[in-house]
Amino acid sequence: MNYPSKLVEDAVNEMAKLPSIGKKTALRLILHLLKQNEVATESLADALLKLRRQICYCKQCHSIADQEICSVCKSHSREKELICVVEDTKDVLTIENTNQYRGLYHVLGGIISPMHGSGPDQLNIESLVRRVKEGNVKEVILALPSTMDGETTSFYLAKKLKESEVKVTSIARGIPLGSDLEYMDELTIGRSILRRTSYE
Repeated sequence: MNYPSKLVEDAVNEMAKLPSIGKKTALRLILHLLKQNEVATESLADALLKLRRQICYCKQCHSIADQEICSVCKSHSREKELICVVEDTKDVLTIENTNQYRGLYHVLGGIISPMHGSGPDQLNIESLVRRVKEGNVKEVILALPSTMDGETTSFYLAKKLKESEVKVTSIARGIPLGSDLEYMDELTIGRSILRRTSYE
């Protein structure tokens, strides 16, 4: 792709490093920014710099935060005896958007994946075990991906938490609403049958 300017080319190359953004999309975004007034572009750049320099991770749950302890962990309206374990901060946001969960979270920062060189030592597992032992936690909900690595991580966590005698549960998995059985894989159907619930 030929660019009218080396500055545009450099900006496109940097923008294209972002996930799901190819060079064509990056070019459209750069040209859009050039059409805006300088203040708008400076505001974006300033917001990104502040994000990079000032963002931190909650010392309790390891989610992205503005301060040492995040707003969820600080909140008096949350159910402190309930911890939902997730892979990443984006999972926290997804669950929060349902408005169905009022407990706390624990972000592992990944899952156990030998193929990708990610073992238990690289994850926030020991701090979870500590939280369960030190707090009044009654239940730990495992909300990890329904993959081989996700299942391995869930199994490992359940084993680690066994001695603390806390109730360990997993989010329900099965056939999505509005789906036909013929399009579902056998593992999903099998799991749905094994974990069936009473019809009310």
